[in-house]
Amino acid sequence: QGFPLTTPLENFGGPSLPESIEVTWEDRFYPKAWGHPKLRDAISEYYNSQYGSNINPENVMVFAGGRPGIYTVMAFLKEKVQVSIGNIEWPAYLDILEQTKTCFQIVPFTKENGFHPDNSEYFDRSALGENAFLMPVISNPQNPSGQTRSGDELRELIQMAERPGNGILLDEAYEMFHSPSVSGIEFVEDLDNSNVFIAGACTKGLQSPGIRIGWMIASKNNIETMANYSSFGMGGVSHPSQHYALKLLEPSRVNKARKAVEEHYNWQRERYGAAFEEMGLGVYTGNGGFYHWLELPEGMSSTELNDRLFKRGAAILCAFDCDMARPHSKDSSYETPYSRFFRFSFGPLLPETFESDIQIFSEVLEEYRQDAKVEQN
Repeated sequence: QGFPLTTPLENFGGPSLPESIEVTWEDRFYPKAWGHPKLRDAISEYYNSQYGSNINPENVMVFAGGRPGIYTVMAFLKEKVQVSIGNIEWPAYLDILEQTKTCFQIVPFTKENGFHPDNSEYFDRSALGENAFLMPVISNPQNPSGQTRSGDELRELIQMAERPGNGILLDEAYEMFHSPSVSGIEFVEDLDNSNVFIAGACTKGLQSPGIRIGWMIASKNNIETMANYSSFGMGGVSHPSQHYALKLLEPSRVNKARKAVEEHYNWQRERYGAAFEEMGLGVYTGNGGFYHWLELPEGMSSTELNDRLFKRGAAILCAFDCDMARPHSKDSSYETPYSRFFRFSFGPLLPETFESDIQIFSEVLEEYRQDAKVEQN
């Protein structure tokens, strides 16, 4: 569910995707720990041209996808650093936080705050010790809700993150799935003297999750630390995959890709959202990403809905899996406050399957509603 279409978005002027790359004798050498120089150049130029930043290749480290970069940042946090993370987020964050033994506090995500808490809630120090450092981890646009921080709100978030004793890990996997594309790098004042980390990847907007290329933007000192880890813990990233990423990031190509991704997924988000509202579901989706964040009527659960969808060859992601407050030990007695919520992905769905997708979903939902004796709003 969590991947985009990997074919050209021709209806919106999307470019073709590379079909081959050249591999030379040099590409069979071990890769550099921090990434291929040409790819680091291309990534820094991408951000500088698109967002007006002034980062250098030395501010970039290439990873085998986004999550190894995120894991590395968490693994090297000092003990005095505490993470703050939203009550709902990308499920893998909880695994990473637990595996790296990172201390974290939960930021409430509720219907009352529109699943979009104020920036200040991520920097709440009321429960922290005097010398503690605070580092929010935020996906933006957010997975699973699509809620997005942009413009002045994103500027404020970055300003807070650059203050002494603060930092941030901003996961921008869905950067291009918003109008316009959005990145916190636009508002960073002094990257090399900050603890701002910005994660990007080829997996979503560049439509190539299978090549496993991601990167981390950070201060030169933090990049050096991560590169030292890579030299013994990761061994660098495949040269052929990095060459493929270079083709994806060619300036004329990437401009077309950004426009097509934005327009295609805005269109899909709008029409799926309208259909779900017509079914009587609560729609709490933001204006980014390729997911809908939905609520079933009282008396129904996303787990039961998912079991029924399985029988029709479909599936959703139950909100329990996105609940960062759930016990990682999978304690069966824990009751999530999001039992009626779920994430619906329209990322890989073809435009021509919209009617059949909605028909399957509405039929399963109506059957469940009748069995549960729940009236439609």
